[in-house]
Amino acid sequence: MKIRRKNHFQAEVSTSSLNDIMFFLLLFFLIISTVTNPNVIKVLLPQSKATQALNKQPVILTVTESKQYYINKRPVPSANLEQELAKACEGLDEPTVVIHMPYNHEIQELVDIMQVGTSQKIKMVLATKKK
Repeated sequence: MKIRRKNHFQAEVSTSSLNDIMFFLLLFFLIISTVTNPNVIKVLLPQSKATQALNKQPVILTVTESKQYYINKRPVPSANLEQELAKACEGLDEPTVVIHMPYNHEIQELVDIMQVGTSQKIKMVLATKKK
């Protein structure tokens, strides 16, 4: 005699908690992506009242407290600054260089950097932080 079971077992995957997990992951990555900026070297910038946003992706020139130069986070010797700046702006329609320089550096150093940009016909902008 053959006995059959009335209830057959059916495998199920419970997905009710997956929505919560995905929401928390999305929230986590949104918060982390706004906090981190991979293209920044920390320097104390001068302050200003007015701000201006740039539409295009600029080339970032950073000068540290110890007078080391970085173009887009890549260290550059001060003797080769003009050539490296020209190489970084190569192929851009309207090259714009944003200078991140500490507020307590000499003005002459800023003027020298801006003269390099003027000789290469590059728009130079000094980065500041809002008061």
